[in-house]
Amino acid sequence: MANITSNIERTEHFETFLNRSGEGNEETILFLHGSGPGVTSIANWKPALENLGETFHCLAPDLYGFANSSHPEVPLKNRQAWMDEWIKQTIELLDQLNIDKVHVVGNSLGCSIALELLIEHPERINKVVLMGPGGTPNTKLSYELARAKTFYDNPSKKKLQQIMSWFVYDPEKMWPVIESLTEDRFENAMRPEVRRSNDSIFATAAVPIPTVALNRIENEVLLVHGLNDKVCSIESSYYLAEHLKNVQLHVFGKCGHWTQLEEKDRFNHLIQQFFNDNL
Repeated sequence: MANITSNIERTEHFETFLNRSGEGNEETILFLHGSGPGVTSIANWKPALENLGETFHCLAPDLYGFANSSHPEVPLKNRQAWMDEWIKQTIELLDQLNIDKVHVVGNSLGCSIALELLIEHPERINKVVLMGPGGTPNTKLSYELARAKTFYDNPSKKKLQQIMSWFVYDPEKMWPVIESLTEDRFENAMRPEVRRSNDSIFATAAVPIPTVALNRIENEVLLVHGLNDKVCSIESSYYLAEHLKNVQLHVFGKCGHWTQLEEKDRFNHLIQQFFNDNL
């Protein structure tokens, strides 16, 4: 099991809270977390960093506007403005660390950022894993996601646990994980700057990437989706599988939106095989 360290990386425009493991390994994986009340990168990716850090250099930053990274003083005008900042943050971070090229693993919102990186900076990206992607024209807005977006109307730890239980297929099985995440996520969610950024990010909807842009992506992409995902429906992965050139799709049955936690051992094995050209 690889050791995880954390620090603040200061670049021209951002302070990025960075979790990393496997420093010194030849190839680098950049892990991009999803959204949700109080989300942190380490909550999304701790098992992956411990496992994959044995053979890869792993980076898991808190995105701009989330958790312990910097937040804008003035809310950004729309989701595309946020996307532009996340892309800038990512490239500045890689430059700061003198890393020319990385594999990328995205979860939910992180998938949208990964796709944008493939369009804007394909020369910096090797292979990509998209786990539970949304934001496609056929992604269904579920009742679960709609209710999750109302967390700040009446925030409480109980409500946060309820939302997290909707993210998984079997909440009873995953309850120890949900309980272990509750305290830190709630404390983080209640920070004024986190709430301000969250409100700004979700004030406008994302604009789907044009199919012509998806068609031109040359990088190898592995789509991973829980069959029972109630947050970002599996139809979004079917859509991307139709429009990406070099693509594979792996579906986990009896699994929700948190594949990296619900099926952590099989997920980690799967992406390691993919990055090692064995899949």
